[in-house]
Amino acid sequence: MASFKPTKIQVYPKLGEKVTQDTLYWKNYKAPVQIKEFGAITNIDFSPVAPHNFAVTAFTRIHVYGPFSQEPVKTFTRFKDTAYCGRFRSDGQLLVAGCEDSVVRLFDVGGKVALRMFRGHTKAVHVTDFTSDRYQIVTGSDDYTCRLWDIPNSTELTTYQEHTDYVRCGVTSKLNRDLFITGSYDHTLKVFDARVDKSVMTMDHGQPVESLLLYPSEGLLASAGGRYVKVWDLLKGGQPLVSLKNHHKTVTCLCLGSNGQRLLSASLDRHVKVYNTTNYKVVHNFDYAASILSLGLAPDDESIVVGMTNSVLSIKHRKSPEESKDVSGQQRRKPSYRVFVKGKNYVPKQDDYLVSKPVKQHLAKYDIQLKKFNVSKALDTALETWTRFRKPEITVAVMKELDRRGTLKNALAGRDEQSLSQLLNFLIGNLVDPRFVPVLVTAAEMILDIYQSVIGQSPVVDRQLLRLQDLLDREINYQQYLLEVLGMLDTMFASSLPRKEVAYSGISRPNGQSEGLASISRPQLQAS
Repeated sequence: MASFKPTKIQVYPKLGEKVTQDTLYWKNYKAPVQIKEFGAITNIDFSPVAPHNFAVTAFTRIHVYGPFSQEPVKTFTRFKDTAYCGRFRSDGQLLVAGCEDSVVRLFDVGGKVALRMFRGHTKAVHVTDFTSDRYQIVTGSDDYTCRLWDIPNSTELTTYQEHTDYVRCGVTSKLNRDLFITGSYDHTLKVFDARVDKSVMTMDHGQPVESLLLYPSEGLLASAGGRYVKVWDLLKGGQPLVSLKNHHKTVTCLCLGSNGQRLLSASLDRHVKVYNTTNYKVVHNFDYAASILSLGLAPDDESIVVGMTNSVLSIKHRKSPEESKDVSGQQRRKPSYRVFVKGKNYVPKQDDYLVSKPVKQHLAKYDIQLKKFNVSKALDTALETWTRFRKPEITVAVMKELDRRGTLKNALAGRDEQSLSQLLNFLIGNLVDPRFVPVLVTAAEMILDIYQSVIGQSPVVDRQLLRLQDLLDREINYQQYLLEVLGMLDTMFASSLPRKEVAYSGISRPNGQSEGLASISRPQLQAS
């Protein structure tokens, strides 16, 4: 009895990943270091001065980490409730943070006790930042107000009450001490000038604003809210420059890298996307294990720090030039691997007697059912969720094998509404794929022949059949358009080919032409 031959799965060529300079640059990081914090990490801020420590705001404390430390070098715990937005001053000596209890605290990086406590807000303070002159603080709160504070006198200078919802993000100008910008859940961005008592510019983001970022030149402003990242031209009165929609969930934070040449956005969809600030195309993508709340990038892109909702802090350090060299081909296998494959490539000599070891054949689930002639169960196995979405070529190969055996019609028949709906969904998703067309067209024709008598009895199946018809109509239209384009191209190619003059010998013509006509110029297509 002949042994059972497993189903042959057709191997299709895959498009290789396009390797660019950005891909090589952003992949040149070590494996991430993960640190468990006490709560969701809402803010990460790098110190502007060497050695560029970074402050991590999580739950009721702020941890300050060194560039390569896995333990905090400094901890601020004098918060009665959840802390927010811990940020360094431009000289790296002071750190300011808001809190759920509405009090703004100012810390010396070398100490533990708050140097100043600013009271005036009535609800949680989510936004804090220093002005460029280092002597004032800007804050934004859930009480809809933004306030300007004086550090030496611990007094409130100005209060702005123009927002109509929570103020959740803000940024100060590094070139002008009087300018700062706030973003609110009322969908607006407002530019304030401390020399006047109201905002000087207002922009509508269209979604609750989660993060703001000023470009180094401060002529452009990036805002994140909902699924959108928008860039505004402040020099043209806040005119929108570009709107990006590359995330699937809310974008929570923005960051600039490569000296302002790359824009990074992080989202609740667990992705960090890198944009080219010239054309705003996505040049790279990072994946993480949980939703991202905060993102920080060290100077010169030496480290990428990400804070997630599961309280995990992920730190990726850039590889050194020695580590970044590709030595994978030169690395020796481990001794255990060498022992395992020992003798695999041995070729027997002429006088050797080879004793072959029987190899046990491991069959896939669908092959086990095919071996038992359970054609319906074999097709059901090939239509399992993971297989039909991730490996549709396996499902098509099983259908092809059933068709070769002449049992495909039996496998498709006798199905209930749920299994038939599953089968039609697979056809709708893959019928127009050029790799699968020959097999799936045959299967679709058989399904229509088998189940034409029950059309109209199930609204679910009827909707899918209408979708299938609409899909085929669109595909036929596409093919017709392609044929028209092909005809146009043929005409263009034919007209661009050179014309060659062909000489004819003097032969009597039935139309009365004399033999003296030595030659007649006729166009002739010459294949190049």
